[in-house]
Amino acid sequence: MSTRAEPSGLALTKQDAALIRGMIFRGDRHHDIAAFFGVNQGRIAEIKDGSRFPGVLPAKAEDLPPMGPYLTPKVAWQENRLR
Repeated sequence: MSTRAEPSGLALTKQDAALIRGMIFRGDRHHDIAAFFGVNQGRIAEIKDGSRFPGVLPAKAEDLPPMGPYLTPKVAWQENRLR
């Protein structure tokens, strides 16, 4: 019997791709980035190699979250950033 997990419902946006490219450029580890966004490392590799979101430029260093490892996901960082 084969069963699959339910889809997470998480989808990366262009803004996420810009943050991911900035984080990669800064030297963050792929598994830390993936954990932050709640996706698997394959999505991070696809953004890095340009097969997803080609042409999206990296976010500026001042717009990036602090380097991982991350104990809280992106949502918590965004909520705290807006305060």
